[in-house]
Amino acid sequence: MMTTSEKIYSGKTKDLYALSNGNILLAFKDDVTGSDGVIDPGANTVIGQVEGKGRKSLAMTDYFFKRLHAAGVATHLVHVDLEKGAMEVRRAEPLGKDVSGAGGFEFVCRTRPWGSFIRRYQQYIRDTGRPLDYLVEITIKDDERGDPLINDDAIIALDLLSPAHLEQAKQMTRHVCRIVEADLREKGLTLIDMKIEIGLVDGEVVVIDEISADAMRVMDEAGKVLDHAVVYERLIH
Repeated sequence: MMTTSEKIYSGKTKDLYALSNGNILLAFKDDVTGSDGVIDPGANTVIGQVEGKGRKSLAMTDYFFKRLHAAGVATHLVHVDLEKGAMEVRRAEPLGKDVSGAGGFEFVCRTRPWGSFIRRYQQYIRDTGRPLDYLVEITIKDDERGDPLINDDAIIALDLLSPAHLEQAKQMTRHVCRIVEADLREKGLTLIDMKIEIGLVDGEVVVIDEISADAMRVMDEAGKVLDHAVVYERLIH
């Protein structure tokens, strides 16, 4: 793996470094997000650290990216170094960046009503057990405004994505969700929902960033939502 000292971005769970070969190094951190002392991967505030959490997220990302590659789904991954807790990726342009070049979209795929979906639509949900058939929601990466939803018409009207790229990204989100869901099912686990980021590499739509328990809800055979470490143990060991 190439080495570098040029940090170009520091996020909640990863630091990004520019490599001399034009690629990017993602260094996973042990930071956890949450609120009121409760860990919540969907929260926007770092509340502490859990030792080894970054390497576990990277190991899960490596695990799922291998599944995606086997299924013909493109990602920006080049190389994983589990010992160093980092991965080299191709430089990608995240979909949906704002006029200043910040932000981007997160693509959420839901298999059933849960969490914020129920909070938004609880008065309209007649059956919380009814499957959502891989419903895709798109949110804007904007911590200050709580990662608001954006709909397809607004994306097209604001010229944030072409209709073709929007449809391709939504289809890719559903495809990834089905792959992850099937893999978890083999281990007796149920995928509730997950989010991914998608970007362009040389004009190609690819999955970027990570796929780990940091970006999904997983339920065990007893219906309990599992924490990050338990999902890791069930996947990797």
